[in-house]
Amino acid sequence: MTDRLNQLRKLHELDPADPFCTYGIALEHAKAQRNEEALTWLDKTLALDASYFYAYYQKGSILAEMGQHAQAQAVLKYGIAEARKVTGGEARHAADEMTTLLDSIE
Repeated sequence: MTDRLNQLRKLHELDPADPFCTYGIALEHAKAQRNEEALTWLDKTLALDASYFYAYYQKGSILAEMGQHAQAQAVLKYGIAEARKVTGGEARHAADEMTTLLDSIE
């Protein structure tokens, strides 16, 4: 386990309701190609904050990488729809990134 992952886990123990920590843990698992673990932590992130739009992007990306294209597309379409409900540059940017990823999935 990486030092960063250990640090994030400690932070998560202090505040299990912080989606930043769960998202960071997910990304560390994804970097190590532990996709199932990454997906679990992305789901935890979205359970804590359904507006954490980059979690949809990462989840869709991992599912596509795993060959689960229909699931990836469904996640991305949902994330795009949710992001478009929010006004603001970050949500718009996330929707654009998810749309680009969605367009690249067969």
